Amino acid sequence: MSSTATKPFESLIRDRVAQLKQEIPSSVTLMGVSKKKPTPYIRAAYDCGLRHFGESRIQEALPKQEELADLSELVWHFIGTLQSNKAKKAIAHFHWIHSVDNLKLAQRLDRLAQGENRRPNLCLQVKVLPDPSKTGWHIDELMADLPALYLLSNVAIRGVMVIPPLGLNLEETRHCFSKAQDLFHTVQRQSREHWVQFDQLSKGMSGDYQDAIAAGSTIVRLGRTIFGEREK
Repeated sequence: MSSTATKPFESLIRDRVAQLKQEIPSSVTLMGVSKKKPTPYIRAAYDCGLRHFGESRIQEALPKQEELADLSELVWHFIGTLQSNKAKKAIAHFHWIHSVDNLKLAQRLDRLAQGENRRPNLCLQVKVLPDPSKTGWHIDELMADLPALYLLSNVAIRGVMVIPPLGLNLEETRHCFSKAQDLFHTVQRQSREHWVQFDQLSKGMSGDYQDAIAAGSTIVRLGRTIFGEREK
């Protein structure tokens, strides 16, 4: 990185996005995780063809969205833990919500979406391996809640979101991704019977996105790979 340290950030972002577009299949959505990054970084990535951006804090995202309102094709994804009292704002300001981690929250989003006259896309956060540090369904819990989720009519249940536990080695990470892929296909087959468009598997970040894609990911969430290390 030292040889490019003097490059302007626009040039660095352009080079990284171009490389990723060559590397990542066109069938996989590349999301730039823009949390804690200023709007000029997002605008630079947009100018390079990136359209999907992920934010984890609503209070940080809203000023960015206002400043970037002229970017008509920009798609906002909420990827942080969603508190129930922020659900209405998430529906109003995000096209996708990746962190729906329990049935009660999904049902609340469904009720609020009806009032907001919007139909956001939801990904169900699942813990395919035990992980006390994260929220989300265990696999058996999700399977038990699917009938109730299929009844939701004001939101689009689009897929599963998975984040591996911290500290896994390469083989353990691949095992986690493989289990997520198996779960996705199981739910996808069942969802067809309920006319639900369950077609997205959101997994893979800067440190493991290549293995995630190999295991069927359709959305990868990349922060430092696009924008560089976070400033402390």
